[in-house]
Amino acid sequence: MRARIIATCAMALVGFALVEVVWAHNPAQQYQLPRPFREYPDFEQNPMPIPPDYKEPGEWAFARLMYPPADVNCPTEQSSVPCYQYGLNHDWLEGDTSWTIDYPRADRRISAAIRRLTRIAARSVEQPVNLDDGDDVYFYPYLYAVEVGSWELTDSQAAKLRDFLLRGGFFMVDDFHGTVEWNTFYASMHRVFPDRRIVEITNDDPIFHTLWDLTDRVQVPGLQFIYSGRTYEHDGYVPHWRAIYDDKGRVMVAICNNMDVGDSLEHMDNPQYPQKYSEQGIHLFLNYLIYSMTH
Repeated sequence: MRARIIATCAMALVGFALVEVVWAHNPAQQYQLPRPFREYPDFEQNPMPIPPDYKEPGEWAFARLMYPPADVNCPTEQSSVPCYQYGLNHDWLEGDTSWTIDYPRADRRISAAIRRLTRIAARSVEQPVNLDDGDDVYFYPYLYAVEVGSWELTDSQAAKLRDFLLRGGFFMVDDFHGTVEWNTFYASMHRVFPDRRIVEITNDDPIFHTLWDLTDRVQVPGLQFIYSGRTYEHDGYVPHWRAIYDDKGRVMVAICNNMDVGDSLEHMDNPQYPQKYSEQGIHLFLNYLIYSMTH
């Protein structure tokens, strides 16, 4: 009953959240229309059929951040330090790079879970969002990015993301592991918020207690678990649920480090992938979503 009440309230609030983010950005001028739905090649070549109702707008859409990959010098083959720079030989504006990992399968399953488990009328397809596309990001109060251990935001993109967050947006990052990828992530995130600390989210934070109580969490591994038996990748042995807060104590950036929550949705129908990880992945995504619309 508690979950149903919260979900009903969230459905009522989703429109207000969207209007607040868009109008707060530019109240005096007519803003652009949102970009139409578009689909890009995915790096893993694991496509998913477009749902027949994909043209129905819905009240909420899952927004995935497009970003340029970091241009770094990878170690030699003899080095023990990993280096995964997905898609350095591709144009990130055309897909098939690191931002498309788990895409679009995980995105559409998240939307389906929202439809099934809440009363939010979610659009059945995701929306890739490019920070360079004018005001487009302001139409999507919830933004998600994967493999941020291989991103490199430009100065203008960092400034746009900061503005989006300070105006009420919510940003979730996922699927990056170990010291090297953390340092790459942090380099861009520090340019977004050079004056704000990244801290661990405590167990009593409301973000873990919106639809489900997630006090007892485990490290959610990617698909590699069914081959390696390891829940970690590289030297990312310990999972971290971290955040950047605003001045009122609201989580603006939710950081899922040393885990792969997206894979838990993408591969939830794989009988070899443990159901307990997919269950936690669904609960975490929906908790974060409801939190983003009620806080």
